[in-house]
Amino acid sequence: MSATGVDVFDRTLQTTHIWLNEIGEHPSLAPDKQLSWHVLGAVLRTIRDNVPVELAAHFGAELPLLVRGAYYDQFRPEAQPRRLRSREAFLKAISDDLATSRPVDPADAAQAVFKVLAHYLNPDQIRKIRMALPEPARALWPDPDVPVATNG
Repeated sequence: MSATGVDVFDRTLQTTHIWLNEIGEHPSLAPDKQLSWHVLGAVLRTIRDNVPVELAAHFGAELPLLVRGAYYDQFRPEAQPRRLRSREAFLKAISDDLATSRPVDPADAAQAVFKVLAHYLNPDQIRKIRMALPEPARALWPDPDVPVATNG
């Protein structure tokens, strides 16, 4: 049975819940969907504000409809790209956006969202966004072409 009666709404709600659940799997974020929603929006907006406008628009088109709304919240294309030059400045932008939620390590927030984005979005689009970020911010986002080492 449909939750809303509109298939596109049901699909975006389902996808958004999946993303929020995966973000909430990060140990420091706990399974708190409200917090995960704030984290997702803060990280996406920080990405958006630090890449060229055209690339930001292409990236936004890849996002689920509901998530896209959070991504474009308070969007000011004339002020972009912001180009924060240090890791600390990039993380501070995330932290400032999260100021209304409970305290969250912005590096944990970024890594949790980057992991979800890498899992669900087109790898070529991820590479383009990642490479458009300033190098210190890019270092927070593992290169999709480099396998992750596991202990075992």
